[in-house]
Amino acid sequence: MAYDQNLEQRLDYAFDVFPKGFTKDITKKKMFGGLTYLFKGKMTIGVFKKDLMVRVIDSKMEEMLKKDYVRPMDFAKSPMKEFVYVSPKGYRTEEALQNWIELGIEHAQIRLQGAK
Repeated sequence: MAYDQNLEQRLDYAFDVFPKGFTKDITKKKMFGGLTYLFKGKMTIGVFKKDLMVRVIDSKMEEMLKKDYVRPMDFAKSPMKEFVYVSPKGYRTEEALQNWIELGIEHAQIRLQGAK
């Protein structure tokens, strides 16, 4: 199934609020049957069907999974570490979408620090 292109447009617009020096490091790549946004090569957030895929640091996973509209990303039939799916109810507003983007970017930045 194709991913939600309207959600892709919302994400593109949401990334436009970041400084240009930051967004030059954002790339898009088709993965997991959808579309992902990478920061310096690290996945941050993506679109799978109508859901968001979000990378979340381990210390925030339990808190995120308590939300009604969040579930573990079980793309490979078992939950993937530090990945969640967010249903449309969870990103209805632009503010909510921005919060998910920031969580994904936080994950990428921490992973990049560990790679040094």
